Amino acid sequence: MTPQGTQYALFESAEAMPVEQQVSSEAVTGARRFSDYVVYVDESGDHSLERIDPDYPVFVLALCVFHKRHYAEKIIPAVEKLKFNYFGHDSVVLHEHEIRKQKGEFAFLSYKPTREEFIDRLTAIMDASNFVLIACVVDKARLSRNEGAGSNPYHIALGLCLEVLREFLTEKGQGQHQTHVVVECRGKKEDAELELEFRRICDGENAGNRELPFNIIFADKKTNLTGLQLADLVARPVGLNYIRPGQVNQAFELLKKKFFCDGGRGRVGQGYENVGLKIYPAQKAKSPDEPTEAVAPTGNPQST
Repeated sequence: MTPQGTQYALFESAEAMPVEQQVSSEAVTGARRFSDYVVYVDESGDHSLERIDPDYPVFVLALCVFHKRHYAEKIIPAVEKLKFNYFGHDSVVLHEHEIRKQKGEFAFLSYKPTREEFIDRLTAIMDASNFVLIACVVDKARLSRNEGAGSNPYHIALGLCLEVLREFLTEKGQGQHQTHVVVECRGKKEDAELELEFRRICDGENAGNRELPFNIIFADKKTNLTGLQLADLVARPVGLNYIRPGQVNQAFELLKKKFFCDGGRGRVGQGYENVGLKIYPAQKAKSPDEPTEAVAPTGNPQST
């Protein structure tokens, strides 16, 4: 078994090799103990409470947690091959909005058979990717009524998600190692505010008053990070499921198996409510057919 926080040999296979057992972070001079996981973050919807879109009155923050070896050796190559197959190069950035609207590089998806084939192959990658999903849906209308328009949905969701991330890493025996959390750049002012909030939470202003060994990394979308693109694809289906829980949502059905949940692998797809999927403000339990308090949109937006 690979030691926790190991240093990865560059040209090894995914299977254990003798050299792998000989290389550990302690054996490398000056090495730092990083966890075996990396986290990519994206959001869906805006976090403003001044104007709430009645068609999408929520803010969703999604954290995709990848084991580094699986991410590097399985997920990245699969996404690269998809890009080569459809674009001939790998500089294209997968973006949920452009795919859904068939814009820009994805205009070719206006041809239905090609669109269905592309979505099927992208879905197959998502299904085969063993990442753990942590998400928070903030109902902005309820938040505004309960806590006022000065509340920040992004900061609220971040605090809740980082606490769940801590629980997951502790469960995996990785709680003492530094874990990098990669977020997309949004603007100088917004990034500065987010970094300040992130540091505040990690310094102990959280539910358990614990220091969290997380480090935030800001990345431009143009850096073309696979993890950020997959995080972008999952956030909107989570929001749509909250807004219209009775509507068919194939993307969310797939994502159910990814959520961090009670009971480990034996309960994948179950027991994720209020564990890997947080709703804020918290709601009392409702029957499956009972609508949420969010205003149901009148259109029929697609989800990938």
